[in-house]
Amino acid sequence: MSNAPEPTTATPSLTQRRKAATQLDIARAAAELFTEHGPDGTTAESIALRAGVALRTFYRYFRSKQDAVAPLLAGGADRWRESLAATGPGVPLPVALEGSIAASLTPVDEAEEEGLRWTRGLLRASAEDPALRAVWYRVNQESEERLREVLAGLAGPGADPLEVRLAAAAATDAIRIALESWAESDAPAEGPGSPAALALRCLRELMGGVALWSAAN
Repeated sequence: MSNAPEPTTATPSLTQRRKAATQLDIARAAAELFTEHGPDGTTAESIALRAGVALRTFYRYFRSKQDAVAPLLAGGADRWRESLAATGPGVPLPVALEGSIAASLTPVDEAEEEGLRWTRGLLRASAEDPALRAVWYRVNQESEERLREVLAGLAGPGADPLEVRLAAAAATDAIRIALESWAESDAPAEGPGSPAALALRCLRELMGGVALWSAAN
């Protein structure tokens, strides 16, 4: 397996950083209100008020109250892909995937554990809100598409594109199913039944027939 080149991205400008910070503030406010009052009991106005922004600012960034939580749901996947892309040369793909998934879903501080709690609350709220579920599925689809590029780089130029696509789908679905199953339970964030434990189990089951996985084992 060849090492994926690290993406060359420009340092975000101050304006971009402020925009991202505002979006995340709104996302956290939306997550709090959805958890406290449910989607039906939450309005765009109440989210804007909780976030300390004008309603017009809310609609500058988001189309709907459900759409506001997308940055919060996508943040973990973004960090996971960055970690995976930084895999050292010679590391087998299964080892790289399992290690990065376990690390991304195992909280190392209170902030990361809080992020998992937000995700649990949002997934529970989405059970009664199709629009919120649609945001969750969209975030996962976008993550899968970006993951495909990372895995193609790690697998090397000789990899079968179909196998890369299958691996990206399996890894994304492993995390999605794990988080959804964990949200339905009262299991802790670490140990048996945790997101990391469930995701590794799902990954091994889903990747069993993928050649990229079998060949590296």
